[in-house]
Amino acid sequence: MTEIGVLALQGGFLAHAAALRGVGATARQVRRCAALEGLDGLIIPGGETTTLLNLMGDEPWFDSLRAFHDQGGTLFGTCAGAILLAREVIHPVQPSLGLLAAVVERNAYGRQRESFETKLEVAAVGGSFDAVFIRAPRFRSVGPGVEVLGRLHGEPVLV
Repeated sequence: MTEIGVLALQGGFLAHAAALRGVGATARQVRRCAALEGLDGLIIPGGETTTLLNLMGDEPWFDSLRAFHDQGGTLFGTCAGAILLAREVIHPVQPSLGLLAAVVERNAYGRQRESFETKLEVAAVGGSFDAVFIRAPRFRSVGPGVEVLGRLHGEPVLV
């Protein structure tokens, strides 16, 4: 059985774990680097990137996540998770793992009051799903090997 971890330092980790269980995967909350052992993949959920980076300062998360990736572990990031995975982060510049060939701009869809929901067409999932943009990042560019799976107004929002 597939066992997927959800980084549970802060943010939407409970919702991600519930979604995983809903599709028959085993979900494990990951709060320490050592908990990456034995996982098939890891979801880095949405939350607040500055807070997430501060919480990650207690352990060698960047080295551990890069090693997990290098050993074949799959990483999936939503919102703050996508920011953390990006090759480059702008507005403001911040550290990232550099594992996704993309430039990501933080909070690019506006402040909290400009949050919105929309239907997003994604052929890879067989239709549409509800997408929520809360202080959401924007993919300013994507590099070679990055497939755009979903767009909003012509811009990539799911890669």
